[in-house]
Amino acid sequence: QVQLVESGGGLVQAGGSLRLSCAASGRTFSWYAMAWFRQAPGKEREFVAAISGSGGSTDYADSVKGRFTISRDNAKNTGYLQMNSLKPEDTAVYYCAATHRSRGLGYAFDHYNYWGQGTQVTGSS
Repeated sequence: QVQLVESGGGLVQAGGSLRLSCAASGRTFSWYAMAWFRQAPGKEREFVAAISGSGGSTDYADSVKGRFTISRDNAKNTGYLQMNSLKPEDTAVYYCAATHRSRGLGYAFDHYNYWGQGTQVTGSS
């Protein structure tokens, strides 16, 4: 089992930056690919970004490419999502998720077995 806890959410003005963290415990963190998803009110949970267990491979949704950066520090058992040039439409609850590295990166909700509780990000106009 892997336990995930997100932090770092908050209110930020349009154009501002925020960094989310995802602290993992329970298993060797580098064994797991990690991703960030988000869910806005009334909408389905959507893929944001993913990173391989080693950190050598990343992937992004088109809506955040060039603005968001996913990274991880396996020595600290922590993943990150650096969000720059935030827009009001980035407002959502952001979740981190993990799956065993043998499954690779994926975009679908059910590709990931482990989930955090979420952290709210609000971009104001």
